[in-house]
Order: sequence, then structure tokens, then C-alpha cells
Amino acid sequence: IRCWSNIPFITMPLSRAHGKSFAHRSELKHAKRIVVKLGSAVVTRGDECGLALGRLASIVEQVSMLQNQGREMMIVTSGAVAFGKQRLRHEILLSQSVRQALHSGQSQLKDMAIPVLEARACAAAGQSGLMALYEAMFTQYSICAAQILVTNLDFHDEQKRRNLNGTLHELLRMNIVPIINTNDAVVPPPEPNSDLQGVNVISVKDNDSLAARLAVEMKTDLLIVLSDVEGLFDSPPGSDDAKLIDIFYPGDQQSVTFGTKSRVGMGGMEAKVKAALWALQGGTSVVIANGTHPKISGHVITDIVEGKKVGTFFSEVKPAGPTVEQQGEMARAGGRTLAALQPEQRAEIIYRLADLLTDQREEILLANKKDLEEAENKGKLALPLLKRLSLSTSKLNSLAIGLRQIAASSQDSVGRVIRRTRIAKDLDLEQVTVPIGVLLVIFESRPDCLPQVSALAIASGNGLLLKGGKEAAHSNQILHHLTQEALSIHGVKDAVQLVNTREEVEDLCRLDKLIDLIIPRGSSQLVRNIQKAAKGIPVMGHSEGICHVYVDTDASVEKVTRIIRDSKCEYPAACNALETLLIHRDLLRTPLFDQIIDMLRVEQVKIHAGPKFASYLTFSPSEVKSLRTEYGDLECCIEVVDGVQEAVEHIHKYGSSHTDVIITENEKTAEFFLQHVDSACVFWNASTRFSDGYRFGLGAEVGISTSRIHARGPVGIEGLLTTKWLLRGDNHVVSDFSEHGSMKYLHESLPLPQRNTN
Repeated sequence: IRCWSNIPFITMPLSRAHGKSFAHRSELKHAKRIVVKLGSAVVTRGDECGLALGRLASIVEQVSMLQNQGREMMIVTSGAVAFGKQRLRHEILLSQSVRQALHSGQSQLKDMAIPVLEARACAAAGQSGLMALYEAMFTQYSICAAQILVTNLDFHDEQKRRNLNGTLHELLRMNIVPIINTNDAVVPPPEPNSDLQGVNVISVKDNDSLAARLAVEMKTDLLIVLSDVEGLFDSPPGSDDAKLIDIFYPGDQQSVTFGTKSRVGMGGMEAKVKAALWALQGGTSVVIANGTHPKISGHVITDIVEGKKVGTFFSEVKPAGPTVEQQGEMARAGGRTLAALQPEQRAEIIYRLADLLTDQREEILLANKKDLEEAENKGKLALPLLKRLSLSTSKLNSLAIGLRQIAASSQDSVGRVIRRTRIAKDLDLEQVTVPIGVLLVIFESRPDCLPQVSALAIASGNGLLLKGGKEAAHSNQILHHLTQEALSIHGVKDAVQLVNTREEVEDLCRLDKLIDLIIPRGSSQLVRNIQKAAKGIPVMGHSEGICHVYVDTDASVEKVTRIIRDSKCEYPAACNALETLLIHRDLLRTPLFDQIIDMLRVEQVKIHAGPKFASYLTFSPSEVKSLRTEYGDLECCIEVVDGVQEAVEHIHKYGSSHTDVIITENEKTAEFFLQHVDSACVFWNASTRFSDGYRFGLGAEVGISTSRIHARGPVGIEGLLTTKWLLRGDNHVVSDFSEHGSMKYLHESLPLPQRNTN
């Protein structure tokens, strides 16, 4: 035991049997023993007139859920002093109001002064009520809670320290949640933070240091510190340039400016960081987060344990490369530089990338071979996904052709004037195309997606964040390297970033200040998860590709089997593959119907019967479980309709607004279908597989959108652009256009500049 300013403290804790702290957030789900520290601002209401009962109930529910999962939970709670202060103030006000009313009348009530309350008295008044509330709440989950009050001396008297340790271990063994607090009724007033200059010592003078001391003493895996701020900022929260620090490393405290302490309680952020760093050195992982925000407090503890990006995570392991936040900022800056280049320069980058795809073919295929071998050895990828993962010489050649097509068509995409209006004399308005900003593209098992999307982002002047699947890591790495090599010819290497950190997709979808548009490329489940997880960021894409082909009574025999075979069998895993075949009722038991069935059997397509189709058959195929099924394999549903009107109604009820086809020789019927089917792509006598950016002449696509806002269908360069308005005047003010002003609005449409069609 040593001393500092008359306060005893202990040097570095004993070595931990359970090893070092977790290096990454994703490892927090393995935490067995967890301490949750609740700050006074979390426990008490914002008006300081009682406890935040709803918030406390939510915290108790989360702790109970984790306890019932087999974890060992401990709570270090503040709030006794603050709660006691509120109770005593209430009693004093009540007492004063009675005396004032008796002696001076009601007019002097407003002049009553509340005396300064001594902290130890407040703690004595508040501790019993606080614990009673915890006990009542935990009882609702059939969990027992136990109160432990400690002081600084309890850690420095060896016998008391052993007793405390033994008591806590026994409580945890019996599945009891210990609720620990400093015994503020007997402790001396807090000393100044004289030991905050280093991290090798700590004294128990507030609940932050108590939580850290207990966490290390009990060999805890995780310490969660909840306060009224989102986490640690690089400057005081609320200041203009304050940024939340996602991961904080020992030694970074020099770059942080600390603000004032919490509205109630004794600690501030500086004390929390000191305690967190001390616990981290003792082998306990730490997260500081907001426990008061109404939108997240209901799941903040469970989110942290699940490894989600909440608050500030303290780690001793610095990543080799930039954080995803830094990558987002680099993509933003690089994208703006990219947009400022001349169109010919952006096209030159894309042409260079196309050349690299063919020149570096052997290296690309070698990396892809590693991915395929690893995927096959793990045996976790289905055959359709393995096909998507595979690259070949022909695929690379097709990619290069598509990229050159993009380069050729991108000459006037950015900065193109689409409207000109003369507002008044010498006051001209233009609407011009501009990049959206920073795109986040998340894709699975498709390394060929990386150069396609990169080329479209370059052509449209957008910054780009790419998040590929782990199964394509080697392929994505070399393709991204080649993309950056191409970007380097005009100094915009940072515009396209590949996210290689252990970032979860859900966490990326929360970066609304860095990302302007999310584009998922993968399974319907991936798209649905991203649409659900995106917080304030629009998502472009489709969650399902339930594509229909309707065979009309006037269909050509020669066209029917050919179009159906191509739509279903050419690439059944594609989102634009046929999933439901609608047959006109009059075609049942005809030679044409038999040809369709025979062709599907030859192609080994498993048939599922719709309810109406099954009713016509004595022995039918397996009846479909749902008419809203995307099979993604050699399977399809067949259903019967009475005509084109019912076909349209069926598509609207069960389709996904992706791609739908009619096969008929009747032009009137075809036009009715084309005009009435409300899907992104509607075809007449053509395969569903034409729904593709390359086949549409867009060079490539970032995906197919079924959204009704912005882009729809295959999304190429045009879908990655938005507009801004440019107004050029000469000392114009709105008051000149008032009733008695000197100027009048003209609103004349002006001719557009000639487009470059070379």
C-alpha cells in the first residue's frame, strides 16, 4: 500500500488468470462475467425529481436476460446521493412551505431558499429506497439481488479485501446479482483528482473507480460504463467539431479535450477514462456508452454484449489500417476530387482498370482459386454461391468490355445541364447533375461486382465504400488493389475504399453521417437485413426477385419453350430468373402445355403446383407453400389464370415488382400487360434475363431497384447521380420582385447545351 494526498491506493493489480482484454468488439459476445456501472445521470430523472423508473426497469430487464443466459452480472450503481438529495429537498420544501404558510402567507413561498445538503446525509436518505427498488424489479424476473456497500479502505485491508472477494464469488455462484455502491454515508468528501496523471494507480473515490477496481479484482471480462453521453468524444460533446471516438487506445488521451462532469453525481468523463484505462490494463474490456437515450437505452447493454457499435470501446490492439470512419472520410474527400476531374480523366481511369483486368488475369485467377479452395474445404457455400464466387478468363474479358462501355458512355454524366430557366433579366437558373456522395455497396460471393461498381462510382464521381463477403477476400483484395492503381493515375486513390475491418454490416448501416446511399448486392435475406438495419440512410435495391412469365392463349409455340427455358434455366440463381409461370386456363391439356412440361422435366426443373393448377390435376406435383417464393434454383411454381387481367392481378398480389413477361402474338393483349403491370421491368416476348444493366447497354449495374423513388430497374450511371441548382445573378434581391418592385419574373425555358455524343 502506498499513499498519495493522504488517499491510499494499490498499484497494478495481480495477474489475471483469464488473460488479456478482448481485442475487438465482435469478441464481447464471449464475455462471461460482466460489471455494469450506472451513473447518477442514468439512474435519476432529468428534472432531478426522482428516479428514472422506466429506464431502470429496462436496464434490469437487460441484466436479467444476460444473467439467465448463464452470464455472471454485477451492477455498480450510483444514484443514492442524488436520490437522497431529491428526497431531502422534498422534505425541506414541504416543511418550509408549511411554516411559511403559517407565519408569512403564501406570497413568500417563492422566496424560499433550499439549503446546501451534505452528501453523506443524502446518501443515508437515498440508499435504502434505491435498493428496495432494485429488489422489486429483479423479483419480476425471478432473480435475487444483494446489496454490498464498500469504502476505499475495504480494498486496502487484506482481510476485508478477501472477505469482499469471497462474498461476491459466493453470490455469483448462487446466481444472485450483486448491487454494489460506495458507502457514501461514511466516506470522507472526495479529494481532487490528483492521481489522474497516470494510469498505473487508482483509488476508490467514486463509482467509476469502484467499478474499475471491482472489475479487475473479480477478473471480469467486460465493464460497461453507462452515462448520459454517447461515449468518449475528441472534444466536449455539443461543440461543433466533436466526434464520437469508436475505439480508444491507451496513449490517445493526449488528443482528447475533457469537458465538465455529469449534471448529477461526482464523476466526469476524465474520471471514466482514467478508470477505463486502469481496468483495461488489468485485463478487463471496457465500453462507455449512453444509458439515457430513449431510442437505445432499451437495448444498449445487450447491444454492447452482442458486439454492436455502441459507445466507445477501449482496446489495447490498434488495427493495421484506418478505421471505417476514417475510410468514409477518405472516400468523401476522394470522391469530391474525383467529381472535379474532367470527364476524359474519369474515363481514362476506367479504361485503365479494364486493361488491368486482362493484363493481370493470372494474378486475379490465382487469388480467386484460393477463395474457391477455402470455400470448398469449409463446405459452407451452396453450389449457386460457389458459381457466383468463381471467376474465369471469359468473365474477366466480359468485365473489361463492360467497363469500356461505361467509360465511353460517361463523358457527360457529371455536370450535365438538364434544365435552364431565365428567372428574370440577367438572372439564369440551371439544374445540373452531381454525384450522390459516398456509396456503401455490400456484396456477397461476387468478386466481379467490385470492378463493376467501382467503374460506375468513378464514372459518376462518387466516393465508394465496398464491403465484400469473407468468402471472396483474396479476390476482392487484388481487384481493389488494381482499382486503386487505376485511380492513382489522376491522384484519386482514396475515392474507392475496401472495408477490411471486423465491422458488422449492421454497424456500417448506422454511419449516416458518412454514407449517403447503401446498395446491397446479394441474397434477399441480406437485402432485408440491410433495409432493417439502415438508420437514416436510403437503401437502393430489391429484397426479392419473384419474376413471372405469363403464357397467353395467342402465344407462339416456337417462342414459349425457348423463352421459358432461358428465363428459368440459363442462370436459376439470378434475381431476374423466372420463379412463377402463369398459364392461361385454355392452354391446359394442349400440345403446347405438354411441350412446356416436357422441357422443364428435361432441364430437371422441380415443379410446384399453385392452388388453382393443383385443382385441375388428379395427381399433381407438390403444392406450393407460398406463391411469394424466390427459389433461386431449378425450381418454379406453375399457376393457372383465366386471362391477362387475372395475370396482372396475380403479379400485383404475389410479385416483387422486379421483372415480369408476357408471351403472346396479340399486340393489344401485350400492350395491356405492358401498361398495367406495375413492375420495374415489363417485357413482351423476351426472357426475364434481359433485366440487366449490361444487356440494357448501361455497361454494368450496381443492382436492380424495385423502389419507386429515384432509380428503378437496372441502375447504371444515371441512377448514381442527383442534381443541384445553380443561380447566376447580378445584384438581384427578392424585394425587387414585390408588388411595387422594379422587376418582373420571366420564367422562360432556355435551350440546353449540346450533349457530347462521341
